[in-house]
Amino acid sequence: MSSLWPRLVTWVIALVVGVVYGLAGTIAQSFSVGVLPVGLVLAIIGSAALLAAVRLLTGDRWSTLLVGLGIMTATLVFSGAGPGGSVIVPQPPEGTIGTGIIWTIAVPVLVAVVVAWPDLSAARDSGAPSAARSEDARPN
Repeated sequence: MSSLWPRLVTWVIALVVGVVYGLAGTIAQSFSVGVLPVGLVLAIIGSAALLAAVRLLTGDRWSTLLVGLGIMTATLVFSGAGPGGSVIVPQPPEGTIGTGIIWTIAVPVLVAVVVAWPDLSAARDSGAPSAARSEDARPN
């Protein structure tokens, strides 16, 4: 029971961080320099780095999933028309694929890949020789 509260706090923080990154990515994804979608590229790289960092540093799929759900929730909430009619993610012209659509599809794909990535630490630990055994095997 004592480890439940820290875990719940970690999950809440992960969700909040995901919402912040999702908001930033949703707003930034439309920035382009000429024909280069710089905002979209940076949003995808930043979100992928955040997801990978949480997965690698915590070793917890649930924390990573909650970060991803936060990003996806922010994307969903801020992609629609606001109460004043403002739109953060505009609909692309007919027959084209806008950066908003790519961002909306890329986020769940990133989350699925990072969360589903296998944990190879057990295989690495059992298959790798220890440092002591490798020193013994060296010729003098």
